[in-house]
Amino acid sequence: MEKIKSGIYGLNPLLDGGININSTTVVIGMTGAGKTTFSTQFIRRGLESGQEGIFVSLDENKEQIVKEAIEMGWTDIQNFIDEDKLVFIDASGLEFSQFIKKELPDFVGSWEGANARIAVDPLTPVIWSTPDRYEQRDLIGFMLKETRKVGTVLCTLEEHGTEGKLVGNETIIPMYLADCVIHLRNRYIPDEKLERKLKIVKARSSRHSELEHDYSIIKGLGLVVNAEGYPRVIESEIVTKLAEQFGERGRELPKYVFDRINVAFNDLRDHDLENLNIDSLIETVINEYSED
Repeated sequence: MEKIKSGIYGLNPLLDGGININSTTVVIGMTGAGKTTFSTQFIRRGLESGQEGIFVSLDENKEQIVKEAIEMGWTDIQNFIDEDKLVFIDASGLEFSQFIKKELPDFVGSWEGANARIAVDPLTPVIWSTPDRYEQRDLIGFMLKETRKVGTVLCTLEEHGTEGKLVGNETIIPMYLADCVIHLRNRYIPDEKLERKLKIVKARSSRHSELEHDYSIIKGLGLVVNAEGYPRVIESEIVTKLAEQFGERGRELPKYVFDRINVAFNDLRDHDLENLNIDSLIETVINEYSED
């Protein structure tokens, strides 16, 4: 899968090199977690690589977003706007179902295939525009499908209810429809120190960290993720042992199965197998085809 750099310092190693091109990512967090900053860093990184950027605001106005971006170190943002490389769509205050069904397709028609980066910040008003869950799914699904025709999409989503649970009505549908889900948590611990944690909840067609990682929001830099604790070196001791033992026993399998599993070893790392017994794993695979 082709990757693009996220623009978030420290995040790319946790996503096996970056965000999948032409995918949809949803970033979930409570107020102050850094969702809009995340979006602007994502857009800026694309502009730096020659991609165009489209920022769809469903809440704050363009002026406020530009002001916040400048505070986070993006001092030349206005230059990209003046050169029409960065386009803002202010959809705040609109009737969202009409915007998505009528105005969005016209916009996509003129940008389709542009390989741009699109940020939608936040997605929450779309969900709140109707109480009907089926209509919510249709609206969000249609919006993600249409914007993906233009390029790689990142949406933010406000988290409500019990912090960290991700079970609120406003999170379930976007999480299901998105290719990648990133959760930003910010909470005060007893000594009144602010704790920020980032977790990749899912990432289709991509290896990714399953750990929680500290992150900071630093003036002039934006979001910075601490990637320590996630394997950077490709270990091979366990994988090599598995491949050797499978080479000896795997001949009992149909050839197409034997070949397919051997190819799969190329993408395995030791930490993928750390909770498994190699002998039991091989025996389980062989038993699956023992009566064929």
